[in-house]
Amino acid sequence: MTIMSCVCLRCYLLKAFSRRVPSLIFVTTPRGAPRGQSTEFTWSKANWVADSGDEDLDFFVGWHVRLKKKFLESRIFFVNMVFYSGFIFFYIEEELGYDTVLVSEPLLSSLLRRMPELDTLEIMKLVNCPETFTPDMRCILGESPLVQGYFVLAGMNSAGISFGGGAGRYLAEWMVHGYPSENIWELDLKRFGALQSSRTFLRHRVMEVMPLLYDLKVPRWDFQTGRQLRTSPLYDRLDAQGARWMEKHGFERPKYFVPPDKDLLALEQSKTFYKPDWFDIVESEVKCCKEAVCVIDMSSFTKFEITSTGDQALEVLQYLFSNDLDVPVGHIVHTGMLNEGGGYENDCSIARLSKRSFFMISPTDQQVHCWAWLKKHMPEDSNLLLEDVTWKYTALNLIGPRAVDVLSELSYAPMTPDHFPSLFCKEMSVGYANGIRVMSMTHTGEPGFMLYIPIEYALHVYNEVMSVGQKYGIRNAGYYALRSLRIEKFFAFWGQDLNTLTTPLECGRESRVKLEKGMDFMGRDALLQQKQNGVYKRLTMFILDDHDTDLDLWPWWGEPIYRNGQYAGKTTSSAYSYTLERHVCLGFVHNFSEDTGEEQVVTADFINRGEYEIDIAGHRFQAKAKLYPVTSLFTHKRRKDDVELSDLHGK
Repeated sequence: MTIMSCVCLRCYLLKAFSRRVPSLIFVTTPRGAPRGQSTEFTWSKANWVADSGDEDLDFFVGWHVRLKKKFLESRIFFVNMVFYSGFIFFYIEEELGYDTVLVSEPLLSSLLRRMPELDTLEIMKLVNCPETFTPDMRCILGESPLVQGYFVLAGMNSAGISFGGGAGRYLAEWMVHGYPSENIWELDLKRFGALQSSRTFLRHRVMEVMPLLYDLKVPRWDFQTGRQLRTSPLYDRLDAQGARWMEKHGFERPKYFVPPDKDLLALEQSKTFYKPDWFDIVESEVKCCKEAVCVIDMSSFTKFEITSTGDQALEVLQYLFSNDLDVPVGHIVHTGMLNEGGGYENDCSIARLSKRSFFMISPTDQQVHCWAWLKKHMPEDSNLLLEDVTWKYTALNLIGPRAVDVLSELSYAPMTPDHFPSLFCKEMSVGYANGIRVMSMTHTGEPGFMLYIPIEYALHVYNEVMSVGQKYGIRNAGYYALRSLRIEKFFAFWGQDLNTLTTPLECGRESRVKLEKGMDFMGRDALLQQKQNGVYKRLTMFILDDHDTDLDLWPWWGEPIYRNGQYAGKTTSSAYSYTLERHVCLGFVHNFSEDTGEEQVVTADFINRGEYEIDIAGHRFQAKAKLYPVTSLFTHKRRKDDVELSDLHGK
């Protein structure tokens, strides 16, 4: 297998170096010299003359350079590694037998002020070696998806000393017990696939990664290199209509669509922890989803087909998933793929296409992880087939009360709930295209349909949908609108709110678990025990009360949750609800003993009786805790909108 890492190229010195670090100090110590025998002098760009005669020093790699100072002899140094971001050490080796450290003056002054003893230390030896970096600035940890029992710990991104102890511990737990004691999905090797192993991709991405290690990361920023690697067939069409893109597992996904009257450049450069410039754009997309109809390209979702010649497919899936999949053909089941501890290895939707065939839809970044988990636990049976069909289908999410009108007109078939009930799947014709898998779900809680379209039909179906939808007010929408819609409906997402240590009972998904479905399944014993003993954390919805959207810092995720003044957990995701006109956060509430700090059982009564605050950058905001979405408001508003739109359509 290929380890996704890249060696830091030796000896970079860029134009930005002279501008960013105007004053530097050399500390030179002769090898073997007595303690304290060192020389300091200030460096400036004019002191350097390259052997090539280039005095501008715009760029050089591995050149010998000559330092000139009137109180020193001319000496030749070789730049072993120049790393210009973040005021870190630079290692220089003198050819005449001296070890030299180049360090920025602000950093050295701070170091000596904090630790005065450093002034008397002698530099005995400098070590210059290759360093490894990863495409997302996080180390690689875990078991290989290709070779069972082969574990990897690599790509420390110049932080091996600080990460080594914890990373080593979790890897050891993984090797001995089969799983680590904490959720480390962000470091898991299986977050990458073969697509991130390209030498060209790594070379370009790592050159971007190195400076970013020391930069402030604003919410929802994106890498600029290694892009347009995986795209939907609709990419060019959506891009021409103002789509702004983000990347997930190498796949380009639309964030939102910029109207023609907006300043595109300003939006691209907008980076803030406060109210973002795209706020009004996403608001209009959300409003359209609730009042008319929107289209979101969701082709990046992972898609598998599991088929068999007999009942093998059903038997395997019944064991690997918590919900009952022995349903009539055409029905869709929301379920979880659990581990022995009852935690989520995957959260997905499965449609039964036929008696012996199933279609599985999972989050985008689950492609490698889910495949590896299924292959690991499926028996070696030639009559059982698992196929990754992610690339075969373009997925369009048709959201809104007018979605039924658009699809009815295109398919010449009634699509009302009486004829096409919720969580139902059927292959239909849409426009000229046959074999479109139409599903009555949207991943948002709003009415609408998912269309899984063979890629050769994607552009035709999209054009037909947009053409017919014009009379119903159709428009494109992006994933930011999807996030807002899903969070106000209390829809938890795997990788953000759910992980391998989260059970269905802890996040209000008891309905997706069938403990008595007639056969054992993975994680069942753990869930039975948890049901008897109670849960020690509970996913809760928080609606911020006294938060000013225009002036206050926004919650993004990871904010501390306080219950009655005591720390009780942290948020896992957040978004602004344009319906509630409030920020909504999801997070787990714990019950820590005030005496011992140990975790205690969390009940619904414990959640409801507390007074809550969300800490955003040191300022606490009052929040209302909910264990269920505010459905009454949504239902009332939707009925009102349906009446108004029906009247308008009738005219």
